[in-house]
Amino acid sequence: MSTEPRQPALFVPHGAPTFALRPGAAGAALARHAAQVPRPRAIVVVSAHWETAIPTVGTAPRFDTIHDFSGFPRDLYALRYPATGCPEAAQEVATALADAGLPVAVDPARGLDHGAWVPLRLMFPDADVPVVPLSVQSHAGPAHALRVGRALAGLRERGCLLVASGNLTHNLRDYFTAAQDGGRTPDYVREFADWVRDRLAARDLDALVGYRSAARWGLRAHPTEEHLLPLFVGLGAAGADFQAERIHSGIDDYVLAMDAYAFTSSSEMQPRTN
Repeated sequence: MSTEPRQPALFVPHGAPTFALRPGAAGAALARHAAQVPRPRAIVVVSAHWETAIPTVGTAPRFDTIHDFSGFPRDLYALRYPATGCPEAAQEVATALADAGLPVAVDPARGLDHGAWVPLRLMFPDADVPVVPLSVQSHAGPAHALRVGRALAGLRERGCLLVASGNLTHNLRDYFTAAQDGGRTPDYVREFADWVRDRLAARDLDALVGYRSAARWGLRAHPTEEHLLPLFVGLGAAGADFQAERIHSGIDDYVLAMDAYAFTSSSEMQPRTN
């Protein structure tokens, strides 16, 4: 019987790498929310920047900070997030995926990419909660990501906080166009983010999973899918009767919707112990 407090599942933005240096309103919102959740036993972090053929669990005892970008200010490369692993929780993640009929692999050496360490550094700056990284499969699409999340739902009962890191919009070509065009944000950025908000409020999973055709700007918001897939992992972990609370809404760097969500099930009135 678990005595750990039930954890939510979070979808958080990681923005551009410079989000680590200039967290702004989105960073403040993530820090506030992290301070309100029960202290996790471990954090399962799903990053859009770790793509593999099958779900892969990071099992390193300590994680190197990967600076998987170039051309940014020197101060950014000096940042570190000295997270430790959690072998027990990593095994529980792998077992939960396998029990759901999903293929699973482990990686004992990979560190944390910026999709993982940037939001974690803002939310848990002391790096004092163990971390279990989990990859995404961009070729498999939203329905697969939702299935991965549902496989992990039981871990929330055992004190594992799921932090799914991506962005509600991510079109780098539009970023460069906007930067040359006086910094004007294209209308679709807010429109697509609000479409997601409305579909979550309606629990319209069919539309969300089929966003590339169901949403007017689905393809433009995500020319490739990896940055939206973490949303579906977080959503799946809350179950079919999910409740979505938008904990931040904003736009950074012209084209990055920085909306963040906390997912719980409708039956969860208060954190409880078993």
